[in-house]
Amino acid sequence: MSTNKQIILKKNPIGIPEVTDFDTIETNIPEITKNQILTKTVHLSLDPYIRGVITGRHIYSEKVNVGDTIVGRTVSEVVKSNHTDFNEGDIVVCSNGWQEFGVSDGEGVRKLDPSMAPLSTALGILGMPGLTAYAGLTVYGEPKEGDHVVVSAASGPVGCMVGQIAQIYGAKAIGIAGSEEKCSVVKDKFGFIDCINYKTENIEDRLKDLCPEGVDIYFDNVGGETLNIMTRNLAMHARIVLCGFMTQYNLDSPPPGPNLGPIVGSRATIRGVVVYDHYDKQDDFISIASDWLKAGKIDYIEDEVFGLDNAPAQFCKLMRGENFGKTIVTIQ
Repeated sequence: MSTNKQIILKKNPIGIPEVTDFDTIETNIPEITKNQILTKTVHLSLDPYIRGVITGRHIYSEKVNVGDTIVGRTVSEVVKSNHTDFNEGDIVVCSNGWQEFGVSDGEGVRKLDPSMAPLSTALGILGMPGLTAYAGLTVYGEPKEGDHVVVSAASGPVGCMVGQIAQIYGAKAIGIAGSEEKCSVVKDKFGFIDCINYKTENIEDRLKDLCPEGVDIYFDNVGGETLNIMTRNLAMHARIVLCGFMTQYNLDSPPPGPNLGPIVGSRATIRGVVVYDHYDKQDDFISIASDWLKAGKIDYIEDEVFGLDNAPAQFCKLMRGENFGKTIVTIQ
């Protein structure tokens, strides 16, 4: 192969992204210099935060401008190396973005042991989503035996992991999802005691049935009215962990915030989790979570497509909320 296929931003999306907002180009495979590696993408992670990067609202990444390659984490194979820490054939986690080949100086690149788990899990439950769930729940949620833990977007890669970790800690996990199929998987595959279908059920009524003493921990992946409802249904000294705002990513401006008066009444705390603050826990998390996976204590689902050309459509599907599990593009 002599060319590098890339997906670039063709025009800034208005609302939910469309496939026509992206374009495919081919360039020469880049050359590497001293202390660099050339990697070939194997798996590409598609994540909601990318929508914020495109709009320039993601404070930890530079804005993707028209003509730029779309960003994203990848599992990749080292195909050339001028770096003493990496050899040809190494499998690594890096940030190639939406392209077949990428160049790195090694900073932030992590080697994988292919025998530990399927490689794609390094982008899901053993990667950034898993670490987000682990750090957010254990550090800020502080789950205890018998706690009622409610998590929105429960069938997603962060949400399903939050609920499974909560159960390992002896808490009772309750999910919120947007279809009967997703709710069934949340209960049957991930072991939640129940799951509320926000499209067909009254969240507040169901919470009163499931958590008569109130919600002890709410792990929020969506924001919006769901967060507003949760503030009215908290147990004393409840903990809210703010992680994602799926309801806002496609908006030009954020909606009005919830009434925080009930937070005072329940003596609750609200903490925001940003995964980049917790990379010091990454090695311990991977070791622990790998053991959980081998022991059957955690499980996962991937929404996988094949071929880089399918990345735009798969991303648009994700931003419409139609994904099922961790969204992955496998490069053939």
